[in-house]
Amino acid sequence: MSQSLSHFLHARRKAVREKLCRNRLDGIVFSTMSHVRYLTGFTGSAGIFLLGADGDRLLVDGRYTTQAAAEAAGIPVIQVQNQNQGIAEAVQALKLKSVGFEAVSVSVETYNDLRKKMKGVTLVPLGDELAGLRAVKDRREKAVMKKAAAIASAAIAALAREMRPGWTEQETALQLEWIARRAGAEQVSFETIVASGPHGALPHAKPTKRRLRHGDFVVIDFGVKYRGYCSDETCTFAIGELTAVQKNAYRAVLRAHDDAIAFVRAGRTAADVDALVRSTLGDKYGRYFVHGTGHGVGLEVHEAPRLAPNSRDVLTAGMVVTVEPGVYYPGRWGIRIEDTVFVKENGCELLTGMNKKLIVIE
Repeated sequence: MSQSLSHFLHARRKAVREKLCRNRLDGIVFSTMSHVRYLTGFTGSAGIFLLGADGDRLLVDGRYTTQAAAEAAGIPVIQVQNQNQGIAEAVQALKLKSVGFEAVSVSVETYNDLRKKMKGVTLVPLGDELAGLRAVKDRREKAVMKKAAAIASAAIAALAREMRPGWTEQETALQLEWIARRAGAEQVSFETIVASGPHGALPHAKPTKRRLRHGDFVVIDFGVKYRGYCSDETCTFAIGELTAVQKNAYRAVLRAHDDAIAFVRAGRTAADVDALVRSTLGDKYGRYFVHGTGHGVGLEVHEAPRLAPNSRDVLTAGMVVTVEPGVYYPGRWGIRIEDTVFVKENGCELLTGMNKKLIVIE
C-alpha cells in the first residue's frame, strides 16, 4: 500500500471518529465491503471493520489474512471462523460499550445473535453514516476516477469507429468490454447496456441478439472499474439516417444535458438540477423522461447524492455525479446522454470524455 493511500485512509478514519464523538458511540461495525475498502484499503470480498474511538480491528476469514495484512497496513488483522463471535471478542478487547452498526446490511438473526454474544453492550442501528463522507472525493479518488473514465471513454470511441449495422447488441457489448479490458479496466462497473431500436425505450435494457438496423438509435451505457472506482457514461448513436422527429428529440436531450452541466456547481440543490432538466425538456419531451437526472459515483456506481425531484441533497465541491437526461418512447426508441462530472465551487469538470454530438454509424 502506497504511503499516499495510507495518508488518505487515515484521514477518512479520523473523519468517522469525529462522527463517533458527536453520536456518543464508542465504535462502529462496518460490514458493507465498499465501506470497509474506503476506510482500510482492504480489497477482499468478505470482512468486517470495527472502528473504535481508540483502536480498530479488521476481521477476516483464513482466505484473506495475508492479503488484509498487506493492504490494511497499520490496522490489526484478526482471523476469525465465526464472524459474530469475532465481532464480540473484538468489541470486548477494545472495551466498547456503545457500538453502532449498519442497519441496512444486518439481518434480524445476526442482530439477535450479536446481542446474545455482547451482553452489556448497547447496539445502535445507524443509517448510511458514510454516505456524506464518501460523496466528497479526495484528490486521490478524483485521479483514479479520471483514469477509469478515460479508459471507458476511449473504449466507446474505439467501438464507434468499428461498429456497423448488422452487429447484434450482445456482440457490440462484448466488443466494448474487450476493448476496455485490454486498455486496463479491472471489470465493468455494471452490466453493459446496448439497446437498439425499441429496446432503447427500456432504460435498463439487457443486450440481446437483435441486430443493429438502419434508422435505429443505439443507447450504450457503459462503465469500468479502475483500482476499485467506477466510471459511468452513456452515448446514443444513430445507425444510418434518422427521421426529423428523432433528430429533434436528440437535440432536445442534448440541450437539457448541456444546460444541466452548465448549472452544476457547489451550493446548487440536486432537486434544482433535476428541475432544470425537466424544464428544458418541456411538456413535449418531459413526459418521456422517466428517471432522475443523476447520481453520485465512486466505489459503487450508485452513491450519494441523488439528483431527482424529491432529493434533499445539496451539491458540495468534491462530489462526483452523473448528468443523464433521456427520453423513452415505448415500442419505438430511446435516447440517453450521460456524463460524469466533478463538482467545483464555480462549476464542474467533465471526467468522461466522449463528445456528445450525434455520431452516425453508416
